[in-house]
Amino acid sequence: MKIEEMENNKVPKGHVTLVGLGRLGIRTGLNLAQTHRGGPQKITAIDSQKISSGDIIFKILGGNIGKYKVDLLHELRGIKEVIPIRKDINLQNLDYINGDVVCVEIAGGNTIPTTAAIIKRAHEIGATTISTAGVFGIGDEKIEVIGISDADRSNPVINELRKQGINHHHTVVTTGKFIRDREPVTPYMLDEIANRMTMEILKALESRNLGK
Repeated sequence: MKIEEMENNKVPKGHVTLVGLGRLGIRTGLNLAQTHRGGPQKITAIDSQKISSGDIIFKILGGNIGKYKVDLLHELRGIKEVIPIRKDINLQNLDYINGDVVCVEIAGGNTIPTTAAIIKRAHEIGATTISTAGVFGIGDEKIEVIGISDADRSNPVINELRKQGINHHHTVVTTGKFIRDREPVTPYMLDEIANRMTMEILKALESRNLGK
């Protein structure tokens, strides 16, 4: 096969929905948008938050205070299709959940019931699901990527997801560190977690494409 033919065959495929576009979500979104010769064709980003003075990563990327975070990813999308949805997911609007892969990266308060509802909705439409289960860490923590059915029961987020009925066919990415622990959330750790998230999303897309 000629080089030109191989290049033409390596095109973006599939639809990824990112639920939550905070400090971690924007990193994952940009990784996906920058993936060349493959990756998703379409990215839906769902988040109602606007950029604030403490959102340094968004300001570094050129975002303006008071603008929606999802709109920044839309502006930086390159040749990818990015659909910004300026809302937070709740039990009344789960129809926004769509696509081949659904990645949940929401934070703040007790997000587990909402995360579980998103995962259930995603499974109903046949999507592959990935979420976080603790992202705190100074930098030397091991980032684990595990199926929820195989995960250590000492992880409180995973235990709560199980109580909500999420026991199979779901991947979690975690440092095993939480707000209860002494470690902060560091930007370089978020970079690493976003990288692992992106890898899992791309592998899921590839697996689904091979199955078609």
